[in-house]
Amino acid sequence: MLENRLSFFAALYKIDENPEIGMWLLYSTIVLLSIAAYKLGFAQKLPLLKSLIIYAFLLLGCTILSFLGTFLPVAEGLVVICLVLTIYRVRRKFDQNKAVQ
Repeated sequence: MLENRLSFFAALYKIDENPEIGMWLLYSTIVLLSIAAYKLGFAQKLPLLKSLIIYAFLLLGCTILSFLGTFLPVAEGLVVICLVLTIYRVRRKFDQNKAVQ
């Protein structure tokens, strides 16, 4: 019954069978995807202390997102965000190279 309500990544990591390891895997997936989305779309060159503060808050926010990601498609949404930002970056780079020539 519970496995029918889990999100894709929560079911993939078998949170219903092994909740401790499954939640750590889900948390690490959400953290990695959040860092990738931040780097692809929003990161700027910042001093070290400011970057550490941003990543600390990112890790704290991912803790909340991992609990929500058990039943909601949080990680799946982050995958889509990373794909869209990657496509945007590639297109922008392609257009810049085309404009230079």
